[in-house]
Amino acid sequence: MQTRALIDYLNEYLCVSIFKDYAPNGLQVEGKPEIKRIVIGVSASQALIDYAVSVGADCVLVHHGWFWKGEKSEITGMKYRRLKSLISADINLIAYHLPLDAHPEVGNNVQIARLLGLTITEQMGHYDLLCLGTLNDGPMPLDRFVKVVETAFGRKPLVLGKPVDEVRRVGWCSGAAQDEIVDAALQGCDVYLSGEVSERTTYEARENGIVYLATGHYATEKCGIQALGRHLETVFPELEVSFFLDENPV
Repeated sequence: MQTRALIDYLNEYLCVSIFKDYAPNGLQVEGKPEIKRIVIGVSASQALIDYAVSVGADCVLVHHGWFWKGEKSEITGMKYRRLKSLISADINLIAYHLPLDAHPEVGNNVQIARLLGLTITEQMGHYDLLCLGTLNDGPMPLDRFVKVVETAFGRKPLVLGKPVDEVRRVGWCSGAAQDEIVDAALQGCDVYLSGEVSERTTYEARENGIVYLATGHYATEKCGIQALGRHLETVFPELEVSFFLDENPV
């Protein structure tokens, strides 16, 4: 498949044009003009790049790419080593950040809903990234819901705030969206779930009467890129897509 054709498809499918993001979406580093083998992952780390080189990939497709706003522009150290590895192997780097969080089919937030058995009833905030909803199986005790989260993401979440007897209404947003907790509380959520946590989050949970589950940035954003990979395999069966697990405790 031609690289340009794949990028054009992804840009349209993920509605890139409507987003004002913190890094470029789409092609970030140009490589081979034709793509057959794609390695997908959450972040374009050195380990992921090394794996892509080892399996002869033509493309790396990730959620967290490079060239973030505010970062140093010099190509030295870690940035140089990553870029050198990619260019030496003539591998394309393609990344989608907010478009992959928000997408209604393969997005991180809709995939979280499917993993946890949630129905989205409302969306609000920046690009409608704050999701609100109910449990498909009906209200359940907090400890049971925490176990559902632990099983879904493969890690025990950090639980903050005063425990509630029953979980009826849930708010969530993948990644580093801990500051949406106040809006979730105002919308009557019993529990709010995201990836990361700040020192202030403890007090915000306690004082707003809501439980916060810090489940891991990486853990909450594996599902979107994996869903996008499955989508590409379905639409373009000629592509070979593999996921590289570069586990991250944050």
